[in-house]
Amino acid sequence: MEKRLILRGVLAGAVAGLLAFLFARIFAEPLIGRAIDYESGRDAAQAALDKAAGLAPEAADPDLFSRTVQADVGIGVGMVFFGMAMGALFAIAYAICLGRVGRLRARNLAMLVALGGFLGFYLVPFVKYPANPPSIGHPDTIRERGNLYLVMVGASIVLLVLAVWLGRRLAGRFGNWNATLLAALAYAVVIGVVMALLPSLGELSANVQEFGHHATETPLPLTDAEGRIVYPGFPADTLFSFRFYSVAAQLILWGVLGLVFAPMAERLLAGSAAAERGPAPAAGRVEPAAGA
Repeated sequence: MEKRLILRGVLAGAVAGLLAFLFARIFAEPLIGRAIDYESGRDAAQAALDKAAGLAPEAADPDLFSRTVQADVGIGVGMVFFGMAMGALFAIAYAICLGRVGRLRARNLAMLVALGGFLGFYLVPFVKYPANPPSIGHPDTIRERGNLYLVMVGASIVLLVLAVWLGRRLAGRFGNWNATLLAALAYAVVIGVVMALLPSLGELSANVQEFGHHATETPLPLTDAEGRIVYPGFPADTLFSFRFYSVAAQLILWGVLGLVFAPMAERLLAGSAAAERGPAPAAGRVEPAAGA
């Protein structure tokens, strides 16, 4: 049963990843192109400032793949495989919750698990460390940023699981509705404390040393030695649109994952239940009474 659920989760995840990629390719990819153009222009302006100051310009690293390959093949394959991995984890979580979170229909449980995955894996960590397009982020902080994001994702998932457990424990005393509200409140308070304890990206040591104290790593306007702006900061509308479409793409991925997985799981569970019950006994033929 579990293996068949996981197989269906992987299949649903592949479909979800493909649809999320198509959405991102249409709406988010042009914003990535703008961010790359901004980065190229900023690097050229920085090189001009360095040349004027008598500094040797840094050699640019060659691109291993063209933008077309990155945008079509790289991102597409990556999102499909990511969807398959999330589908497998989704199916495992579904199998664990099955029969342990009340009398929910298979379809309803699938959508609730998908909602939990969207919140735990993406939306809550996004609140602390939102997605950024290229040209945002100091090269020396890549490892720190990755580790902090993984800590945030891990804390979000663990606390979400504990919140579900707490809600089930409180349901007998306060009822399902009040227990859900109390568990959600406890989750919000604890995850808020975790967010407060984790540093913002702008406060990482490499960023503080070079740029000073800031909340984010978003590039500020580039200035010359006299303080005149020679290149603007990163466009706020591009940053907002990229983050908005990033959330939308993840919402599509988890929503499609739940919607595709739900009917497959329902049919599988219904077939397993029918097989366990066995064939219905045939009705015996009633013989007429003697002498009737």
